[in-house]
Amino acid sequence: MTASSRNSSLSPAADAAGAGVIPARYEDALAELETLVQRLESGQMSLDETLGAYARGAALLRSCRERLHAVEQQIQVLDGGELKPYADGGTPPGSGD
Repeated sequence: MTASSRNSSLSPAADAAGAGVIPARYEDALAELETLVQRLESGQMSLDETLGAYARGAALLRSCRERLHAVEQQIQVLDGGELKPYADGGTPPGSGD
């Protein structure tokens, strides 16, 4: 089954919920995704609403992952091709702690 045939089998409510404009900011997409997860976990949605929310959540998750990957690549370029570990506590790595 191809992605296009899967998408065409969605109900109109599910298809409409999954479609739409993904927020331009990562933080907005993540906030919407978190809200969708809370609604899904509440168990108060109809089957069609659940399917639509799942489709929308999948689109938001894909967008967030793509943005994080792009940022990671930019950091690697800035760090000379090497992704360096995050040092918690405000001290940069290799500063002589």
